[in-house]
Amino acid sequence: MDFWKRQLLTLVSSARYISKKSIKIAVITAVAVSAIIFSHGPMALAQSSKLTTIYYVYLNNLYIGTASNKNSIKNALRKRAEKVGITDNDSLLAQVIFIPEETFNAKIDNAQTIKILENIMATKRKATAISLDGRQILYVDSHNTADQVIKNLELKYVSAQQLKELVARKALNSHSLPPLNENETRLLDVHFSKKVTLEDVMISPGEIISANQAITFLQKGTLEEKKYTVKDGDVLGSIANEHQLTLKQFLALNPGLTEDSVLKIGQEVNITVPKPFLEVMVEKEVNQKESIPYHNQVINDSSMPKGETNDRQAGSNGLQSVIYSVMEGNGQAIKKVILKSVILKQPVNHIIINGTKVIPSRGEGSFTWPTVGGYISSTMGYRWGKFHKGIDIARPSNYTIKAADNGVVIFAGWDGSYGNKIEIDHQNGYHTVYGHLSSIKVHVGQTVEKGSAIGIMGATGDATGVHLHFEVYKNGGLKNPLSYLRG
Repeated sequence: MDFWKRQLLTLVSSARYISKKSIKIAVITAVAVSAIIFSHGPMALAQSSKLTTIYYVYLNNLYIGTASNKNSIKNALRKRAEKVGITDNDSLLAQVIFIPEETFNAKIDNAQTIKILENIMATKRKATAISLDGRQILYVDSHNTADQVIKNLELKYVSAQQLKELVARKALNSHSLPPLNENETRLLDVHFSKKVTLEDVMISPGEIISANQAITFLQKGTLEEKKYTVKDGDVLGSIANEHQLTLKQFLALNPGLTEDSVLKIGQEVNITVPKPFLEVMVEKEVNQKESIPYHNQVINDSSMPKGETNDRQAGSNGLQSVIYSVMEGNGQAIKKVILKSVILKQPVNHIIINGTKVIPSRGEGSFTWPTVGGYISSTMGYRWGKFHKGIDIARPSNYTIKAADNGVVIFAGWDGSYGNKIEIDHQNGYHTVYGHLSSIKVHVGQTVEKGSAIGIMGATGDATGVHLHFEVYKNGGLKNPLSYLRG
C-alpha cells in the first residue's frame, strides 16, 4: 500500500509544473486513483489502465494540443518549415513548448496537434517587431535585419568613424575632453527620440518589410509619398492651399521649385508632409570660423532725388571663431548654443547716401498696394494654357485703383483683352500696368503721386469677374509683382 501512496503523492506534486488544464486533469486523476485504491485495492488499479506520459503542446503561450512524443512533433514541423521556405526553423521550434504529465487512459492526438501547428505555419511566420515606446510599429524578417535598420538610421546623420570614436570614448568613461581644433566637430551622443525595442512575433509574411522600407517608414511615417498632377489653371499657391500647406511648406517638399517657378500641365509635385515615427538625436560640439555680417549705415541727403542712392563706403564682413553646442533631430538643428566666440576681424559698415528730395514724376523705387485691400485671386504663371503676365487682385474694400509709385501716365484707354488700361512710367526704369478698369481717372502725360486714385476696378476686356490685373516691368523686362509690392 505504501507504494501506491507514493505514486499518488508524486502525481499530485507534479501539477505544480504544468498548465491550469493539466492541473485540473491531475486532480481528477488523483481522485479517481484514490477511489480505486481505497475501494478495490492495488490490484484493481493495476488492472484498470497503464500509466503513460502525455505532452501538452504550446506555441508562444497558445495551447495547441497533446502529443505522445516530442520528436515526432518537431520532425513534422521541420519538414513543414522547409516546404514553406522558413529557413530559421530552429528559432521557430524554440517557441514550441512541451509540458509533460504522467496519467492513466491518456487521450493523445498527435495528428491533430501537428495539423494545427502546420496551419499556423502556413499563415504565420517568425519575425521581429520594431517597437517604439512599447508600441509595435513595423516588422522585419529577423533581429539581424532590425539591428541593421537601427544602425543605418544612425549612419544617415553621423559617420561610421564618428560612431566608432564615440563608443571608444564612452568605454574610457572620461569626462575630460581636449579643446576642439579649428573647423573640428566632435560627436557627444547619438540616441533616438523614443525607446526602441525588438520583439519576436509570429505574423503574416505579407506584413514583413525590407530594411530600406523600414528606414523610409520610420523617417517619413509612410512608404508611399502622395503626388499631385498639375492641371490647367493650377498655380503654386492654389495647389498648396488645396492640400492644407503653406507655400513655404510646399516649396520645401519640392526642392526644385521656387516662388517664381512656372508649373507645366501634367507635372507631378510632392504633397506629402513627413511625420517621422522616430528621430535620430545627435548631440555635438562644433568649432568653426564664420563671417560677421556688416551693417548698412544710411545717410540722408535732401539735395539728391528720392529713390537715388550712392555708396560712400563699401562694407566688408568681419570674421569670428565660434564653438557651438548643437542638438539635431533627423539632421535638423533643434537647439544651437554658443559656448565661446572670439572675434578675429571686425566688420566694416556699408555707408549709403540716400536721396530724400521728392520729384512728383519720379518713382521712389518701391511699390504700394494698388487697391484698397483685397486678395490675390491669381498669381503670375501659366493658367488655362496661357501665360498670365501679372497678378489679379479681387474683393477690395472699395473699387478705387491707386498708382503704385510716383510717375507719368504713358497710356490711358482701351487695349483689347486688357479692357480699360493704364500704364505708368515711373522714370526710374520701372513701369506698371493696370487692366480691366471700369473707368479711367487720369490722362496721358499726367504726373501721378504714389497712392493717388487713377481709376475704378471693373471687368472690362477678357475678365471673368471684377478685379484688377497688375503688371510690373523693370528696364523693359516682365517681373513678378509679388517681389516688389509692399502692403
